[in-house]
Amino acid sequence: MNEIIEAVNRAAAEAVEKIAAAQDSAALEAVRIAYLGRNGLFPELSKKMGSVPPEERRETGSAFNTGRTKIQDALNEALAKNKSASAGNEALDLTLPGRRSGCGHRHPITQLTDECVEVFGRMGFIAVDGPEIEDIYHNFDALNTPDDHPSRDPKDTFYFPDGRILRSQTSPVQVRVMETHSLPVRIVAPGRVFRRDTPDATHGMNFHQIEGLYIDRNVSMADLKSVLQNFAWEMFGKDVKIRLRPHFFPFTEPSVEYDFSCVVCGGKGCNVCKQSGWIEIAGAGMVDPNVLKNVGIDPEIWSGYAFGLGLERLAMLRYRIPDLRFLYDNDVRFLGQF
Repeated sequence: MNEIIEAVNRAAAEAVEKIAAAQDSAALEAVRIAYLGRNGLFPELSKKMGSVPPEERRETGSAFNTGRTKIQDALNEALAKNKSASAGNEALDLTLPGRRSGCGHRHPITQLTDECVEVFGRMGFIAVDGPEIEDIYHNFDALNTPDDHPSRDPKDTFYFPDGRILRSQTSPVQVRVMETHSLPVRIVAPGRVFRRDTPDATHGMNFHQIEGLYIDRNVSMADLKSVLQNFAWEMFGKDVKIRLRPHFFPFTEPSVEYDFSCVVCGGKGCNVCKQSGWIEIAGAGMVDPNVLKNVGIDPEIWSGYAFGLGLERLAMLRYRIPDLRFLYDNDVRFLGQF
């Protein structure tokens, strides 16, 4: 064994001893620099490789590699132990406040739905629910919808192979309540509905409605108007006015469109209301006698009204949202405002 190999082995053994005795990371770094650093002992010894006979160079080179590996392995092990010990000795201050995790909240449409249910609840309406997958009878036939009505077309409504559909309105809930409940009834039906609309700033294929129904003796259009006016005041304040415009719906007669005075300009005219001073909100009317007959109610004795509005449209007005799609993009920067 030549002198260089002996020096390398001796240096490696010394370095391992010093590493074992080191108390902290600074001491370990000092050992590394002294033996493996640019000006350390191993680089100095390697400069003498030129004086080693050719037949011994392989053995000498192997000794250098083995020595460096031993030192580096010892350093890595010691550093790991120091890190583990340091982590275990961290002081724990029990007086510090805990770390609170972020708390989620209800979607703006859910918030608005609950508020509408509460408003109508104060007027005596009870919230009810129904299936989102409906049959043709409850979604169209029982509601006096003609066979050739555009809403029955597969281009407008989602049909399943078995003939059932995704409900296009929450009105089928009204039919089911009239079929199964004793009169009088006073209900609202909030829920999700589906239509084959092209999504844009004001339309979507999946949106939400809340519909109301009141069946009793001697119900009049004046009763309907008073409920709609109270709802407008609850949503937007006492300055909001409403108007009812003649319209047509298969399930109500007479039928009306229900407008708010523009909540942005106060009815003076702006881009939101297209300078008209009014914003269309919902459809309403007196329940058609044919609908009452379809569910076994005598229209000579009982009468009633129904109304329905889109919650996304109401949210856009309430919160000044310019594009309906913002509600469903799941952008926390937007949703966090509510």
